[in-house]
Amino acid sequence: MNLVSTSFDVPAMDDYAYDWALVDVETSGLIARRDRVLSVAVITIGPDGEQTGEFSTLLNPGCDPGPVEVHGLTVERLRGAPTFDQVAGRIGAMLQDRVLVAHNAQFDYDFLAYEFARARMWLPVSQRLCTLALNRQVDPPTDDMKLGTLAAHYGVPQQRAHDALDDTRVLAGILRASLREAAQLDLPLPLVTCPPRAESQFTPKPPKTPCAYRNPGRLIPAGPLQQGMKVAITGETAHARAELVGRAVAAGLNMMTSVSRHTSVLVTNEPASDSAKARRALAEGVPVIDEHTFLRLLADVRPGTLHEATAVVAVPVAEPEAEPVVVPAELAPVTAPTAPLSEAATPHTAASGVSVPAPRQPEPSVGTLGKPLARRRVLVLGGAHADAAAARTRVVELGGSAAVNLSASVTDVVLLPGGEGDRRMSRITALGLPVHDLHWLTTPPATAPVEEVLRPQEPHVMPRGGVIDLPMPHGRPAREWYVTAGWAPHTDYEIDVVAFLLDEDEQVTFDEDFIFYGAPESPAGTVRLLTGGPAEQTIALNLASLPPATRKVVVAAAIDGAAAFGTVGAIQIGAAPGSSGAPLARATLDAATTERSMLLAEIYRRGPVWRLRAVGQGYDHGLDALARGYGVDIAD
Repeated sequence: MNLVSTSFDVPAMDDYAYDWALVDVETSGLIARRDRVLSVAVITIGPDGEQTGEFSTLLNPGCDPGPVEVHGLTVERLRGAPTFDQVAGRIGAMLQDRVLVAHNAQFDYDFLAYEFARARMWLPVSQRLCTLALNRQVDPPTDDMKLGTLAAHYGVPQQRAHDALDDTRVLAGILRASLREAAQLDLPLPLVTCPPRAESQFTPKPPKTPCAYRNPGRLIPAGPLQQGMKVAITGETAHARAELVGRAVAAGLNMMTSVSRHTSVLVTNEPASDSAKARRALAEGVPVIDEHTFLRLLADVRPGTLHEATAVVAVPVAEPEAEPVVVPAELAPVTAPTAPLSEAATPHTAASGVSVPAPRQPEPSVGTLGKPLARRRVLVLGGAHADAAAARTRVVELGGSAAVNLSASVTDVVLLPGGEGDRRMSRITALGLPVHDLHWLTTPPATAPVEEVLRPQEPHVMPRGGVIDLPMPHGRPAREWYVTAGWAPHTDYEIDVVAFLLDEDEQVTFDEDFIFYGAPESPAGTVRLLTGGPAEQTIALNLASLPPATRKVVVAAAIDGAAAFGTVGAIQIGAAPGSSGAPLARATLDAATTERSMLLAEIYRRGPVWRLRAVGQGYDHGLDALARGYGVDIAD
């Protein structure tokens, strides 16, 4: 098979020539730290596009094979197959010094990392490429990004879905076509750096049991402990720390690993300690007691208030209402609202008693049919950040969708001063895309048909503050929703996408409810951070399995370092049911020039349904201040 085709008029393929190792795994489940690999296939391809090797095998996982109706791998078929550690050496040799390629590559990479860890070996992969992420950049006119759908679009024959070897051969054809499309658009490959991972980092850990009770506040002097109180311990203790924590959890207390303004009490035998927890407790006015007092109070912990649980039932859903956006009490909005607040909007009162005005009143999303730019996808180049942001807002007002990168779905380009020097202009010219000046947005053309290269069902375009209800097929939300954030690639800084799982008080229940690059998965695996490339990260949520205490998930972005969104530009978010589902909704969000963190989206419960709101609220603060506002204290 040859990845390079002389029959297609694209730039030189030198930037797309690597030693590739294409991989597919079939697994007993979806959680890499818990489930096992049942079969694996690897195909190696050289920079010239020629296949250099192929290997596939069934594996004996030593456990239940899971959904046999999906992969067809029964206990009988797997009996007598080698275990992973018996073939790890051969697989490692094929992966060595090659770029790992897979469809939803983080899934395959994580499963391989755990299997190599169990075999006490390194996973010899330093870079990976996800064909799913690559095709999200290319944005072909398909209903979704599933392997079979892309195979049909690119004309790649598929014989046996969910067969590891056949899926890998199909993946090879999709990689070939995707690279040609990327070369035509001059897109940088979304390669992800993968440092080797040691076994100790991948030792499966039992999930922490969420506290079932709401935080009643701080311990009153001479008062009792109450279920749900957030308790932290610092310094040396007479009893083993594990014993103290175990007894406290059994009593219904919420044991924390850090101190914040929402901590109920700090337990320490050294009140004058210079530990970070003691210093923070002093600064926040958190009550401090010693171990002896704590043990005495543990003998009579008063009942608490259970978190409210929302039953998901099938009921008619009304049109989305305008609701206030709630932000952490410690973070005042830096930029003024883009639209006046409704008189009906009431300020939110945080747990600390501070009244927090809503940054802006969201407007119900409206259809785009009949608007001048309906079904158009417009890329804005050049201009100062404020001018480019205003142009993108105008595109949405006119019914169009604002792009952040050149892709196959872009139909028009708006050129602001300085945009002619953008490196993408040469490709835009070669592709023959219409290029307009700003006047095109001030006096839009009458609705004109767009060449039908778009997918049959375009994503719903959400304005800043827009709200939609997530569909509930069969009376329930889709098993998983993927909120993907993307931006124009840069090399001078990194953007971190994070998530906060919040309770009724707009606070995390415990520190593990903060999902970020250092802790990319919640204890139960219901919320995960996925990296598709240097300019794309995804928050995956299993709405059906979120703890009852979780009322809202906030997705945010923060810039690492001194850069601000004035340099980064816009961030595009898309929400899709499943990792390769078609995006249901899409929004392009801009923060102010000096802002370094931005709330991107909220997924929250409203009665029996889940809703998605595009937020777009920025702050001059960094990630640490944002996390503290939601009750988390993060270390550098």
